[in-house]
Amino acid sequence: MTAADTAPPPLRFGYGTNGFANHRLDDALAVIADLGYAGVALTLDHDHLDPFAPGLAGRVDAVARRLAALGLGLVIETGARFLLDPWHKHAPTLLHDDPTLRIEFLCRAVTIGADLGAEAVSFWSGVRPDSVTPAVAWERLVAGCATVVEAAEAAGVTLGFEPEPGMLVEDIAGWRRLHHALGTPAQLGITLDIGHCRCLEPSPVPECVRDVAAHLVNVQIDDMRRGVHEHLEFGTGEIDFPPVLAALREIDYRGLVAVELPRHSHAAPTIAARSLDFLRAAAAAGTQARSNGHRWHHRHGH
Repeated sequence: MTAADTAPPPLRFGYGTNGFANHRLDDALAVIADLGYAGVALTLDHDHLDPFAPGLAGRVDAVARRLAALGLGLVIETGARFLLDPWHKHAPTLLHDDPTLRIEFLCRAVTIGADLGAEAVSFWSGVRPDSVTPAVAWERLVAGCATVVEAAEAAGVTLGFEPEPGMLVEDIAGWRRLHHALGTPAQLGITLDIGHCRCLEPSPVPECVRDVAAHLVNVQIDDMRRGVHEHLEFGTGEIDFPPVLAALREIDYRGLVAVELPRHSHAAPTIAARSLDFLRAAAAAGTQARSNGHRWHHRHGH
């Protein structure tokens, strides 16, 4: 047996539909597939498989056929900004006085994920409203998550909970606390956003990857700067990517690594193309970067 026979498989790069907000879903999926991506992170939204619009079963079936025809893997994302409340971003969350609509949305996302064979359904805690104490917010979060976990267990769907800067659970330590509070359910893994690790985690980004290896079910990837929660194009932030991608291969991560650029829809095809070029080059350089310890620079003309 050669080293090549025992090496982990190549990483599977995907692209998030929240970065294709100006495209019809069918068109976005076609562009993502044509560029060479292995999968898609589908944010359920009013224009991309609205879970509250009529005819859901038929629309889900059509998306399933489309994904199969294009050969795309799938994760479901639930970060739509104004799907549930046209006035307030992300409201209601699991932390609001009445989280009913959020829980309904997440349970519908689980059902859709099951129907589409999604590798994971990802969600987050939300920002604590000023009127809600931290203790009450935590109680609400645990109760809401328990309901969603129960639905996921019944449907055989894997959940990825995402720590998000500024939210009640914003880091890996917060995820661990929540996972423990829920009784460490096997169905609840972690969604790791690589940019968020650079933004606020105390450990280097590759160490964050290794730290959550046993629970990692979904990866979002973008560039970022320390202390600033802004999703940046690759090469415009502070992250050294080859060691990060090498760490993902080292832990034998098999899920999607999906580009998360939700504010770049204005030039989606161009940005998606150069993002994949960047990631492929960074992945190829990963082993060398690990062995020689040198920083790697990949230039793009924007």
